[in-house]
Amino acid sequence: QVQLVESGGGLVQAGGSLRLSCAASGRSFSSNAMAWFRQAPGKDREFVAAITWSGSRTFYADSVKGRFTISRDNAKNTIYLQMNTLKFEDTAVYYCAASRLPQMFGYAAEGDYPYWGQGTQVTVSS
Repeated sequence: QVQLVESGGGLVQAGGSLRLSCAASGRSFSSNAMAWFRQAPGKDREFVAAITWSGSRTFYADSVKGRFTISRDNAKNTIYLQMNTLKFEDTAVYYCAASRLPQMFGYAAEGDYPYWGQGTQVTVSS
């Protein structure tokens, strides 16, 4: 059974940092592009960041560019999201997702990711 399990969420003050992890099991995703999305209360889920299979290319939403860093460790079948200088508006449930392809023309569409985790809550207090 394929599983993506996020961890590392929690409560942090504005300006603080958190590091999210997403561990995959059931199959290797070392040849797959992967991404982070988030969903704030009352809002649609939105793209946050993506990384190609090798980690050589990364992509970010404008709202997190310069503050968040996505990375991966294929030996551990895990991706990460380092979140710095957190803002109140970063409060959301964060989901990791895996595509079927090593890289894509675009990375922000939810429909390109057939595998999803259950999410981890990130709450930033102002």
